Amino acid sequence: MSRPPRCPHEADGFQRTTARKEHFVTDTTIDDEPGNSARARRARDKVVDDLVAEGTITSASIEAAMRKVPRELFAPEVGLDEVYHPHRPVVTKRDANGNATSSVSAPQLQAHMLQQAEIGAGMRVLEVGSGGCNAALMAELVGHTGQVTTVDIDPDITDRARRLLDEAGYSRVQVVLADADGGVPEYAPYDGILVTAGAWEIPPAWVDQLAEGGCLLVPLSVLGLSRTIAFEKTGGCLVSRSATLFGFVPLQGAGAHESTRLVLRGGEVSVHLDDVPPAEFPVDPSVLERALDTPRVEVWSGATIGRFEPWATTQMWLATALPGFGRVVVDRERDTGLICPPGRHIAAVGTVSGGTLAYVTTRSTADDQEVEFGVHAFGPNAAELAEVVAGQLRIWARDHRGGPGPQFRVCPSGTPDDRLLPGGRVVDKPRSRISICWPQAVTAARSQNATEVGR
Repeated sequence: MSRPPRCPHEADGFQRTTARKEHFVTDTTIDDEPGNSARARRARDKVVDDLVAEGTITSASIEAAMRKVPRELFAPEVGLDEVYHPHRPVVTKRDANGNATSSVSAPQLQAHMLQQAEIGAGMRVLEVGSGGCNAALMAELVGHTGQVTTVDIDPDITDRARRLLDEAGYSRVQVVLADADGGVPEYAPYDGILVTAGAWEIPPAWVDQLAEGGCLLVPLSVLGLSRTIAFEKTGGCLVSRSATLFGFVPLQGAGAHESTRLVLRGGEVSVHLDDVPPAEFPVDPSVLERALDTPRVEVWSGATIGRFEPWATTQMWLATALPGFGRVVVDRERDTGLICPPGRHIAAVGTVSGGTLAYVTTRSTADDQEVEFGVHAFGPNAAELAEVVAGQLRIWARDHRGGPGPQFRVCPSGTPDDRLLPGGRVVDKPRSRISICWPQAVTAARSQNATEVGR
């Protein structure tokens, strides 16, 4: 079969996270002694000034906390320029393969999460995933009348957090070594729970230990897409009140999860599927191998997006509208040009239906300020599936581009449908049911043909 032409490179919005633990980072250059030096205070004030100026920090209490906590004490392996970069985390532990397993989050991310969680004086707060710096910031926010507990499954991490918190003057923070899947019941109930590692499911213990009306802030993976969502507990369920797009290393222990990965073409292409019932995709990769031997179908949707405009709602809309939603990933070393993700990236969002595969790509528009979404498809129903995906891109552009995105509701497994969000997509996980509903009813916009393609 002849190879299709390579695609023009356009912008997209994929993030990658890694996991598992081995050793602490000690091979960086230290350019200043750790401690509350005058230079450190100037660097701290500078990064806070920048975050206030860009509108990231809008809370006076968070501004005060970030000016006070000596961030450099929680990353003594690196110099101040790295510690106080506003948008970069400091990796403090990697596994044997060099993947980050623990870090001090970037100041911008810390400020975003603390504001999403709305932590205030006198609150009892649980942090899932220790490091020390974030717990110190929360200790400043809750004050001496509140309580902060931080938990991690790795003894290296908790030992380090305990030592650094003591050195920084935050001995009142409770540091617990445990699998956070069970929460920390001895200090519950909590007014807020902040999860600083990626979660595939929300354990019942987190909901049980959260006070009614309390906030759970968690980077949650739904349909293979991760969003940092602030939930409010109401009547035994969780209802979202805000969501942002940040990447985290995934949880370990009982909450760990691996997505389904179908490897094709000797590793050149892999299809990653999450939260997809087995009946909705071919378990045997040979089915999709045969699809990739068919001619590629291209459909251009007419829907556009700015080159620097976030893809968050685009991806989530497709995830909720298309059964079999997932990611198509290309190995750069084996790339023949068969699959053309948007931009200079290696992954595209797409869908599997029966023996047919489709994914989203882009091309430049005439003014070069935006890109147009298109669909490439392979398989026996390629033309039909490509039109379905293109239709959903048009719906996104018409109804949801620039909008607030969907609302999420998380309820215990077995919750009847009438307690979920009406008219939305329901994702069933082993211990919970997640419903996702857009400002306009999803059922009115979803193409019923999507469920029929390839059947």
